[in-house]
This record gives sequence, structure tokens and C-alpha cells, in this order.
Amino acid sequence: MSKKEISHTGRISSIEPDKISVEIVSESACSACQVAGLCSAAESKKKIIDVPNDGVTPHYVGEEVEVCLGQSLGLKAVLISYVIPVVILLILIVTLSALGKSELLAGLVSVGGVAIYYFIVYLFRERLEGKYEFYIRNVN
Repeated sequence: MSKKEISHTGRISSIEPDKISVEIVSESACSACQVAGLCSAAESKKKIIDVPNDGVTPHYVGEEVEVCLGQSLGLKAVLISYVIPVVILLILIVTLSALGKSELLAGLVSVGGVAIYYFIVYLFRERLEGKYEFYIRNVN
């Protein structure tokens, strides 16, 4: 594995003309990964990843493969899903508390601000999805 990518071993669960579905099962090896604490695949027991099917490399259901993603893209995903919402939450709580608003109001507005952020991310999901290209590498 290159230091410029994040990869997880899995088995192909289905093959369609446009995509290959790979089931990833978390293993003890995830604990040794540099970004295990940031990666949702390290926390879940089973996860299905859809990888574009290039149609060139022959694959079969049940084949063991590595699903890879560039490390910079993985860190960008962590930034979008975890870091920015926490920053929004903290900024709103600190600002509203400094303005003398009640803790309940500050908490509700802060959670609402994060909810609005996630709604905006949801609206742009198709645009964001195109930037994260997974690819398959055969396990030898």
C-alpha cells in the first residue's frame, strides 16, 4: 500500500455493468492504520462500497480485492463530515454565550446550525460524490 492512499480489503458481493459492490469487514489490521480513528470503515463491522466498473479488468463475485482511495481525498471527507460541523457548533455556542443568550438557546441554535450545514452537504451530495473515486486493486 502506498502512503498516498487508504485501502481496505474486502470481497466482491455483486457485479453490475456500471459498478462493483465490495463488502468490507473491519479487521484487527485497521487498528494499525494511521487514520483508523477517522475512517468509518474501521468502526463498522460490514460496509458496502460501490466502485465504478471499468469493464476491462475481469472480476468475479467472492473475489478478494483491495478498495483504495487517495489519502488526501479521505482526509477531505473527514474535514467535510466531522471537522467543519464541530467548528460551526463551537463558533455558534461561544458567540451566543458571549452575547449573553441562554444556554438552551445557544445549544438549540448551534445544533440547528449544524443541521443546516448537513442539509447543504446533502443537497450537494451528487457533486461531492463525483470527487471521491474508489478503485479496486487485486490482492496477490
